[in-house]
Amino acid sequence: MSGCCSVATCQAPPPDPSYRRILLIALMLNGAMFVVEAVASLFAGSISLQADALDFLGDAANYAVGLTVLGMAVRWRTRAAIGKGLVMGTFGLYVAGNTVWHALSDGVPRSDLMSGIGLLALAINVGVALLLFRHRTGDANRLSVWLCTRNDAIANVAVILAGAGVWLTGTHWPDIAVAAVIAYLGLTSAGQVLRQARLDNRAIGLSAFAE
Repeated sequence: MSGCCSVATCQAPPPDPSYRRILLIALMLNGAMFVVEAVASLFAGSISLQADALDFLGDAANYAVGLTVLGMAVRWRTRAAIGKGLVMGTFGLYVAGNTVWHALSDGVPRSDLMSGIGLLALAINVGVALLLFRHRTGDANRLSVWLCTRNDAIANVAVILAGAGVWLTGTHWPDIAVAAVIAYLGLTSAGQVLRQARLDNRAIGLSAFAE
């Protein structure tokens, strides 16, 4: 094994200007939508809107980290991905616990605000997902960025449907069900990111051993 470290562990990949621009746009949009949905969730009394707002906040942080490590070597990007995976898992657990707590309350959320804000959020996330689609494969960091964006779009559709369900049933159970789905998506995506990070770490080890 030589004294030089491997390309995978020490050299940064060539920066991708288009991907950097997309991440910056996604960061600004997600930050703005976190504020919009957080305020709307208070007025609507909706746990699914609150969960989606927290998801936007997590995604904004995800994009910020993605921008920070974009020009770094695989080792550092893998470590960042592990951190993001743990945060995603923590978010999923928090939403799951909050969902159980709200399931015990009797408040019925405002279906009009749920569906209206859900439509706005869906438009934002579909736009970001289209921009990120060709960048969805690669290391664990790119995977985490894509999964967060995909999850948001799915969650937005679910929030819209929950709004319709609340209006039809006059109960809070559709809202609770969607919050549970958002928690599930957060937990399963965290598992995918951590598995990919483990594979990236294994590849780094094999590359270093080959030196």
